[in-house]
Amino acid sequence: MTPPTSGGGKKLSLRDLANGEEGQITALPSSDGCAERLEALGLRAGKIVKKVSGMPFHGPVTLLLEGRQIAIGWRLSSAILVNPMKGRLLPHGRPGE
Repeated sequence: MTPPTSGGGKKLSLRDLANGEEGQITALPSSDGCAERLEALGLRAGKIVKKVSGMPFHGPVTLLLEGRQIAIGWRLSSAILVNPMKGRLLPHGRPGE
């Protein structure tokens, strides 16, 4: 079963998701050996992630994947493309509200 996505299939980078918003990963960078690192973290195409927070001044982006919080660098989060999940924005990024 494919989860619902926002209309039009608009893709964003992970860093551009709003805090508390979920998205389905559609593409990952494959250069610089980071594909293996992302795979080890459980990040792969088709997975649904929730952006917890993004730090200012190009700081790390924190995301929630299968109950685990992961922090990745700003530049790497810019190269991960996601399909935003419609209607999944939670107030203040807190789960269950």
